[in-house]
Amino acid sequence: MTIYPAIDLYEGKAVRLQKGDYEQMTVYSNEPLQVALGFKNSGASALHIVDLEGARYGKPANFEIIKEIAAETGLFIQVGGGIRTSTIINNYLNAGIKRVILGTAAVSQMGFLYEMVRDHKEAIAVSVDIKDGFVAIKGWTEVSNQDAIDFCGTVSEIGVQTLICTDISKDGMLSGTNMELYRTLRLKLSIGLIASGGVTSSDEVRSLSKIGMDGVILGKALYTGAIDLENAVKICQ
Repeated sequence: MTIYPAIDLYEGKAVRLQKGDYEQMTVYSNEPLQVALGFKNSGASALHIVDLEGARYGKPANFEIIKEIAAETGLFIQVGGGIRTSTIINNYLNAGIKRVILGTAAVSQMGFLYEMVRDHKEAIAVSVDIKDGFVAIKGWTEVSNQDAIDFCGTVSEIGVQTLICTDISKDGMLSGTNMELYRTLRLKLSIGLIASGGVTSSDEVRSLSKIGMDGVILGKALYTGAIDLENAVKICQ
């Protein structure tokens, strides 16, 4: 299982939200590149970066910073947030990003998702952000009428190879992750699954690895010291 330390960007800063609420934002660093290099030095082989302004407004706002992080770290980087056109996808892939994540576009433009998976294959992932059993969109500011489990099955059938699943109610709360959700998804789906939201201890990292998750995104738990990254990497090796 791969550990993906998370860097959420807003106005060029590394921040964290609680339950996706932009009014509950904590700034952890004014230098995201240094945060990324710190994760690399602690043994991370990959990063999960979200352009929160992109997610909120539908247009990436931190492209240059993300490009710099990719160039300076050399890590496997997956990026999400406001990626809703083929031009944006191509820009990221040409900048050295290994995987781009579609969220709102995957829900509202299924035809576009199909075309991007056809053209870019494993470089396209889908983020399934779940609120009360349904898929949330537009930076978690709206909830669609798509049942989350059914949606995961649908995108798997059209060829998506990686799903990033977040229980919004757990995100940024350090209250523990939704292990039952991930067990259910693992039983139903054979594609790559990455857990996100509320992972708060090394024991949870170990449990996610044991149930067969392919990756886990660690955010606030790393910034607060609740999880030691070096130890988490060792657990997954």
